[in-house]
Amino acid sequence: MNAGLVLGAAGVAIAPIVLWWAVSGERRPTAPGDAMLAQVPAPVDQRTLLLRESASERAVQPMFERIGGRARQSMPAGKTAALTRKLQRAGSPEGWTVERVLSAKVLLTGVLGTLLGLRFLGSPSVLNLILLVLGVFVGWFLPEGLLDSKVNSRQAAVRLDLADTIDQIGVMVRAGLGIDAAISRAAQSSGGPFAQELGRVVQDMRVGVGRGVALNNMAERIDVPELRGFVAALAQAEKLGVPVSDTLRIQSSEMRIKRRQMAEEQAMKLPVKILFPMVLCILPALFIVLLGPALIRILDNLNP
Repeated sequence: MNAGLVLGAAGVAIAPIVLWWAVSGERRPTAPGDAMLAQVPAPVDQRTLLLRESASERAVQPMFERIGGRARQSMPAGKTAALTRKLQRAGSPEGWTVERVLSAKVLLTGVLGTLLGLRFLGSPSVLNLILLVLGVFVGWFLPEGLLDSKVNSRQAAVRLDLADTIDQIGVMVRAGLGIDAAISRAAQSSGGPFAQELGRVVQDMRVGVGRGVALNNMAERIDVPELRGFVAALAQAEKLGVPVSDTLRIQSSEMRIKRRQMAEEQAMKLPVKILFPMVLCILPALFIVLLGPALIRILDNLNP
């Protein structure tokens, strides 16, 4: 048999298999462009992306955003601006937006008002009317009250860290660092909300914002009088040519004095704050323990 004829027939038989492997088999990238194309993920349609989200992300969150958007449109501009400032002072916590706060106010007010309103309609009385009014009041002001508590706790943490951080910046400035480098190092080595705000100041300065403007923006976001005074003193020292190290030392000592005065003020308020729990909780139990046996004996003598 002719060997060429056999090899040709074998080649024709193997050709479809080789063609199928070349088309459908996995190919390794040989050029840098092919490697980059191989790393690109396959396109995913919108339905698949939506199905990857949880039920709350697909249904509950859009509902909150829609209700909050409608409430924001109906609210005065000053009220929404005040909520925006509160969120900034609270550190812009994750998941807290103006729309969500407003939607929480609307939903809580609606749910509590509906439930307590049905109770009042079922059995009209003065107590149920008072509960209805209190429920509406609590539902409307509770989310904003929680936001206020976050603001107060964050401002208290800033006041607590302010003197130590200014001391740290002053030590680094006296050691030879510039004020910008000292602020950056303090933001990296410290922790807490004040260090986070200093990190944001450093980011603003890196994108071209002046140091004075960045510090004033930080003081506006935190809204602590001591920090405003520190920023104003730093700007005045830079304007008049006063050594920054002396300004930082004086400011840190004043911060420590103010912190001690605030602690003394809180200690002086403690007797007044503890008066009402003592009257309502401790004194009745004390009267029962002390006067109870005597009252029982008097009743026994009156009824022989």
